[in-house]
Amino acid sequence: MAAMGRSVRVVLDSSVLLDPSGVTAEEEEVVVALRPGAEALLRRLRYSNLRVAICHPEGLPTNESGFLEKTAKLYSFGYMPLTSPSGSNLLNELMLEWSGTNFCFYVTSGVHEGLLSELQNHNWEVIAMGNEDVIKNSGVIHISMLQELLITLATSIKKEIGNSSAFVVGYVMKQSREEDFAKRGAFPIYPSKNDLIFVPLSFELPLASQLQEVDLVLHKITDEIINIDPNSSISFPKGISFSPGMSEIIRFVEEHCDFCVIDPFKNIYPLLDRIQIQEILIRLEGLSAEGRPKLRAPCFLKIESFCGSELQKQLAEAKLSFPLIVKPQVACGVADAHNMALIFKIEEFSNLSVPLPAILQEYIDHGSKIFKFYAIGDKIFHAIKNSMPNASHLKSSSGGKPLTFNSLKTLPVATKEQLLQNEVQDSKLLDINLVEEAAKLLKELLGLTIFGFDVVVQESSGDHVIVDLNYLPSFKEVPDNVAMPAFWDAIKQSYESRKQMTQT
Repeated sequence: MAAMGRSVRVVLDSSVLLDPSGVTAEEEEVVVALRPGAEALLRRLRYSNLRVAICHPEGLPTNESGFLEKTAKLYSFGYMPLTSPSGSNLLNELMLEWSGTNFCFYVTSGVHEGLLSELQNHNWEVIAMGNEDVIKNSGVIHISMLQELLITLATSIKKEIGNSSAFVVGYVMKQSREEDFAKRGAFPIYPSKNDLIFVPLSFELPLASQLQEVDLVLHKITDEIINIDPNSSISFPKGISFSPGMSEIIRFVEEHCDFCVIDPFKNIYPLLDRIQIQEILIRLEGLSAEGRPKLRAPCFLKIESFCGSELQKQLAEAKLSFPLIVKPQVACGVADAHNMALIFKIEEFSNLSVPLPAILQEYIDHGSKIFKFYAIGDKIFHAIKNSMPNASHLKSSSGGKPLTFNSLKTLPVATKEQLLQNEVQDSKLLDINLVEEAAKLLKELLGLTIFGFDVVVQESSGDHVIVDLNYLPSFKEVPDNVAMPAFWDAIKQSYESRKQMTQT
């Protein structure tokens, strides 16, 4: 059941969507287009849990009305041509019906005075963009830019709810990640059952005023990294260059120590460095006990060069033998952080393209299965995915050269035949209780609300080896009907816990 007990309707007038300048082609026909910022707005409204319609006045040119109708269909919005206001019938029947059962917004950049009065008489909130004449009416909410609309809707909805348990969550992440979450219903502007109202923070608007309107910020700070100096990895955030917008958020949080971010920046920095990740994972080895599989991190070695004469000796001291995976020390936030190589002999280090400094990790034969674990608040989920084949298969296909790949894009996954062979073998089973204990300990060590890690089970020993650790993963393998409530619960619980800590 919705937090407010009734729906929120948003009607967008054509005046706020269509580019008023138009583009005149050589044939002197006006090319109809959306104004700057409108496409991003419509994309976000589509998955906002708001009921949205596009309207336009009677008499709009056919090419414009047709364009608006197609746009409404594209985003699964309603489409509502309006008749000219006349007499006492200034609102159509549908708008009159909505006003009785919904909290309604009418967004425009220019509105007929009679229609404005009638809308307000029927309890519609009118939001006017860039129209100083309309703002003279004290009941109208004024915005200067289309980019202000979402946060205006969010704060107005929170005010209408009048519930102290409702929180506005401002979020920051790259567009592709935002869209993946939004399509799953993760970011409702109309409150989720947890009374959470989500709104994107816009770097096109002053951030200080936006941050004063939200109760907390959910962020994927690594999406806003511009550059990392690999030589500063032991002292992050020194050496990290963030986008101007993210830098401003960081300064704001530093100046307002009671402001809540999920999660604190200092808790995330260790996950940017694969050496620090290894050191965290080593602390889990105490969970192993007699009668249970060994839980461990991979054996590893940090190297500054692929040409060192001492490399063979270093490998022996680190108990490493071929094949080895070579990974950049910087774990994320830069383009080449996921460029890796699998090498089978010492000579293959020559001319290797993996960025330095790097870490060498043992390659673990794991039956081409990887267990992806997600800690979302207090809940632990996992999924099984196909993974890289055993080393013997990879070596036979390498042609005597290092096998280079990008772990996000070109990971060499086992073939159907290889997977079938592994199924025939007496493979080791996952000790789910052991890994869930590890997840709980990791949560304490990291101080993170949402994180993920990957586990492989070594075929020869049954060792449970954690090979990756990351912050705010997509957890796309977890069904939406389970993942989204857990996601909202985690955010709300983390916020309430952090607020309680700042008040004591």
